[in-house]
Amino acid sequence: MNLDTKIEKIKGVGVKSAEQFATAGIETTGDLVDFLPRAYEDYSQVTKILGVKPGKVTIKARCEKISTRPVRRGLRITTATLADSSGKLQAVWFNQPYRETQLKSGQEFYFSGIFEFNYNRYQLTNPSAERVSDMPVQTDRILPIYRSIKGLKSNLVRKIVAELKPLITMLLETLPDSIIVREKLMSRSQALLAMHFPENIDQIEIARERLAFEELFQLLLASQLNRQENAKLTGWHIPFEQPVVANFVKQLPFKLTTAQRVAAWQIIQDLDSKTPMNRLLQGDVGSGKTVVAGLVACQVAHFGFQTAVMAPTEILANQHAETISKLLEPLGVSVGLLTGSVKGSARKELYKQIATGSVQVIVGTHALIQDTVKFHKLGFVIVDEQHRFGVDQRQQLLKKSEHMPHMLAMTATPIPRSLALTVYGELDISILDELPTGRKPIITKTWSPNSRTQLYQLVDLELSSGRQAYVVCTLIEDNPDNEIKSVQTEYKKLQNSIFKHRRIGLLHGKLKPAEKAEVMQQFSDGKLDILVSTTVVEVGVDVSNATVIVIENADRFGLSQLHQLRGRVGRSVHQSYCYLIASTSAKPTRRLREIEKSNDGFYLAEVDLRLRGPGEIYGRVQHGALNLQIATLADAKLIARAQKQAKLFVTENLNLLQYKQLAAQVKYYQRLTTLN
Repeated sequence: MNLDTKIEKIKGVGVKSAEQFATAGIETTGDLVDFLPRAYEDYSQVTKILGVKPGKVTIKARCEKISTRPVRRGLRITTATLADSSGKLQAVWFNQPYRETQLKSGQEFYFSGIFEFNYNRYQLTNPSAERVSDMPVQTDRILPIYRSIKGLKSNLVRKIVAELKPLITMLLETLPDSIIVREKLMSRSQALLAMHFPENIDQIEIARERLAFEELFQLLLASQLNRQENAKLTGWHIPFEQPVVANFVKQLPFKLTTAQRVAAWQIIQDLDSKTPMNRLLQGDVGSGKTVVAGLVACQVAHFGFQTAVMAPTEILANQHAETISKLLEPLGVSVGLLTGSVKGSARKELYKQIATGSVQVIVGTHALIQDTVKFHKLGFVIVDEQHRFGVDQRQQLLKKSEHMPHMLAMTATPIPRSLALTVYGELDISILDELPTGRKPIITKTWSPNSRTQLYQLVDLELSSGRQAYVVCTLIEDNPDNEIKSVQTEYKKLQNSIFKHRRIGLLHGKLKPAEKAEVMQQFSDGKLDILVSTTVVEVGVDVSNATVIVIENADRFGLSQLHQLRGRVGRSVHQSYCYLIASTSAKPTRRLREIEKSNDGFYLAEVDLRLRGPGEIYGRVQHGALNLQIATLADAKLIARAQKQAKLFVTENLNLLQYKQLAAQVKYYQRLTTLN
């Protein structure tokens, strides 16, 4: 038996259970070895019922009495009396009616859970229950709990994994010996044995460290190798032309921030190199990334090269085209806009201008990567909100040049350092951490849904002084099974009640592009007082007169997204406000408390990473493919260790092909995380 052996060859796995394993992506013994427990129950410290104290407890008892009753729609409570030789106690489970069937046998079980005071009595809440006869023979009784697989009980999974113990013992090492020695790590086989068959809790932690280190090392080594590959490429040479840049800065109606000047200089120096630039420009909402991009595009145009700016939505593309046109057209640089809304003869004419080079900066959506788009001389590619694009889409745009063009990825979602090191390790990073002068911090406050009337009065006061407001909801249409505010219902309600004297617009993703553009134009022109919208306003909407944003069901959003939405206001010298309406009148969540106290997107991104993981920041599609089981991208110390060893691996010129399993995973990550 080896890691490629089909799972049905394992003793105890029949045709049906093999199919069930396959639904969880487990088809070989190797897949099962890597199917690590999601948690552990420690049954080694068993307490008699008479000696139970509040907190986490484990008891060994029989169930004397059990019943299940519905409390309200969607909630059933199962209550049981558990007894041992010293006494009895109550246990309760929420929405686990199967416990009744499980516990009626009269057999002894280990129950492990929180003993606490609830509903005017002490009880064991939602305890796990493991039949004593199913327990492993060893005395330690630390039980691995595996992720639920439909139709397969956890104890059956444990029995089948136990059949692989001899195979796990003989597993070859996947990391170089030098790294294991330097980092004082367990061997891979020891770590996997400790995860599946733990002897004590401390051993699990040491095993976790080893496996988490390996996952991070793979990711960071992929980044190092990508960086090495990028350095071998030859790109366009675009030298620094001081008068061009000085002329651009001189005609700006405002002064560049220090952060903008530093970022622009870093990019200009990259363009002066033979190696194609591969840089990420990250800046908080409203920090002026587009101005930096426009400055560089101006210099690129001076040397006869074209710039392509790809944005994920038409709204954002329109916004960029408008901003860049104002910056560049007075200097004689032509700007074109290519989106799905540009049709017929206008589209054909634009294709012709792009092909001949008469349009020097082309802003667009995915339309830019179509085969019909032929560039004259593409030298600079800007991908905005790049985490919303797949690797293939970015590469299709880069391939439209005979040389590798210089690449600038931009994001308004600040990326925590730990995430930048791992997922974006092959990029150079520029940070805009200053807001333009005159901007005031946005005042953020959480409101109970019961206080809407008072809140709406504050909003109306702001509208009376000539300002505008956003109201953001999460769904387009009402869902009877969901309490989340629907944008259409809210639009009608506000129109017919508290704001019937105001001009209100509606914006959501199901509108046709032309309808979206019309609503946005009306709001930009001040012809609407309130824009009721879904999260399509999250990026790219820049209306300086809007000073209030109300976010419904704010506790359902991640911190980064709330911060993005908040960034729709505060874009002028006027004081702006962000009002967060919670789903219930309960105490505000940690996320809401954090965003109330801070306007710093970089701080909030770090908190969001700890609270929600990298999906919200890196992009759901890519994060899902990262496939990290043990490592957390918030573990800065372990990331630093893994990065140091990845750099040593490259500088020592170790042969990756010696380590077959490591090489396969590194190659996968190279493809996944590369930007060009």
